[in-house]
Amino acid sequence: MGAPFELLRRDPSSRARRGVLHTRRGDIQTPVFMPVGTRGGVKGVAPRELEELGAGIILGNTYHLLLRPGAELVAEAGGLHRFIGWDHPILTDSGGFQVFSLANLRKIERDGVRFASHIDGTRFFLGPVESMRVQRLLDSDIVMAFDECTPYPATVAAVEKSLGFTHRWERMSREQPLNDGQLRFGIVQGSVYPELRRLSARAITALDFDGYAIGGVSVGESEPEMFTAVEAAEPLLPEDRPRYLMGVGTPRQIVENVARGVDMFDCVLPTRMGRHGSAYVGRGETLPVKAGRFAHDFSPLDPECGCYTCRNFSRAYLRHLCNVGEMLGACLLSIHNLHYYLTLAAKIRAALDAGTFEDFRRDFCRPR
Repeated sequence: MGAPFELLRRDPSSRARRGVLHTRRGDIQTPVFMPVGTRGGVKGVAPRELEELGAGIILGNTYHLLLRPGAELVAEAGGLHRFIGWDHPILTDSGGFQVFSLANLRKIERDGVRFASHIDGTRFFLGPVESMRVQRLLDSDIVMAFDECTPYPATVAAVEKSLGFTHRWERMSREQPLNDGQLRFGIVQGSVYPELRRLSARAITALDFDGYAIGGVSVGESEPEMFTAVEAAEPLLPEDRPRYLMGVGTPRQIVENVARGVDMFDCVLPTRMGRHGSAYVGRGETLPVKAGRFAHDFSPLDPECGCYTCRNFSRAYLRHLCNVGEMLGACLLSIHNLHYYLTLAAKIRAALDAGTFEDFRRDFCRPR
């Protein structure tokens, strides 16, 4: 396999890019949205359905798969792809986000983090050596370096201390062995401070990863602060490597961050909103399907949508399923929402191919 990322074209009116990420299990057209399957499954959506939706890559999580079912068991099954029945690329997060999200259950040390399991309190250690080993056993196609997802808000001093850990751990992550063909991405941190974002970008790009992520966003900061963080780091990331904005975001945020030079996105919102009875429509608006006004509405969720849910079921039926707690309601709404996100990414790519991205962006992001 040659260079992992092929830059096809740049948008003349923004930082947006059109590209292809080559992996050992297939090419990924970018910009791309990646459904999240934290524990080895995208919630409520089967692999066959994901393929029908056009998903080319999904995510798993090192921390959660380490605890259950265990990396050795997954390796015994032949790797994560065979274990979950997914033949396409998989990206695994390193566990660095859990350093943030499980702050009350961990203690940061020089070479990693000592956790108490959120399941049963069992104590274990996860650092760059351990994280790379787990991801090697999982045999994912894209491996993320181990870092600390910096909390928000945080003082400059706290962020500088956090970057000290992140940069050390990513150097260690870079040194660990992987399987043939596995790609390894570094992660830029720095919270909402542009100069610290630039400092981190310089430190991480010096390690020559296969791709680069901007982490530590969508953790409570405002949308303008998110955009500022991306704008500070992105110009320092190599043009010949993919850029991945971790955990983002709303449809509008995806469009705006494509315009800022980002190629890859993931977010739990499509399935989370589906489980809570909401559907994405139009220019990113959410439809509260459980609302009483839909009780006698026999039209589809979105008349313009061609997904399985919209082709076959009415708002009234979906409202009924959600209000009586039938899991089918959450599954059908999740299918629709993932279709919305994956179609949005396809529309962005088509606009970039046609040279009309700025018009698309202006229309999609115009004030409601």
